[in-house]
Amino acid sequence: MSRWIDLNTPHGPVRAWRADPPGPSRGGVVVLQEIFGVNPHIRSVADRLAAAGFVALAPSLFDPVEPGIELGYGETEAQRGVELRNRVGFGRAVDVVEAAANELQAEGLRTGVVGFCWGGSVSFLANTRLGLPAVSYYGARSVPFLDEAARAPLMFHFGARDKSIPPGDIELHRAKQPAAKVFVYEDADHAFNRDVDNSHHHAASATLAWQRTLDFLAESLR
Repeated sequence: MSRWIDLNTPHGPVRAWRADPPGPSRGGVVVLQEIFGVNPHIRSVADRLAAAGFVALAPSLFDPVEPGIELGYGETEAQRGVELRNRVGFGRAVDVVEAAANELQAEGLRTGVVGFCWGGSVSFLANTRLGLPAVSYYGARSVPFLDEAARAPLMFHFGARDKSIPPGDIELHRAKQPAAKVFVYEDADHAFNRDVDNSHHHAASATLAWQRTLDFLAESLR
């Protein structure tokens, strides 16, 4: 079952999309949005995690500055998303992640994080600052924070054709986070998991990355 719930956070109430598995839970996962909000694509990611046996919670990271934002993928909406991302900042976003993780952990669930784009970088910070196992998909804003030490298992997914994350940046992830699993998909661009967007989605890469993510979560949260 999937539904909106309200989270209490240090920055006020935040909506979150919650998806529960049909049977026993394998753990909890906080799902972190791109710059487009908890839109249908991010909700579908949470629903897929629930179908795989995890309790998934996708908090609306923009809510502390502007509630209820869901954006499409046009240029104007992308600019709007960048503006909101900058207004929220990483500190507030991590606070919201912590509130979401606390919600799941209060139910006795071992909890990890999966994030995409901006959410991928927030996911990395949830690992270094909150100690949560984390999967980061194409997080282009992580480089300034790579000297922060990982505190839990960590996985990165990158597209080789992603101009926002050049090869040198990927190598920095390998060098500065030597314990992390780093995967590069040769035929993939940025946002290759976004299956509602034909200009970015790469099915083969997305399928492989998803299976690796599920295996990582099963191992890290068992």
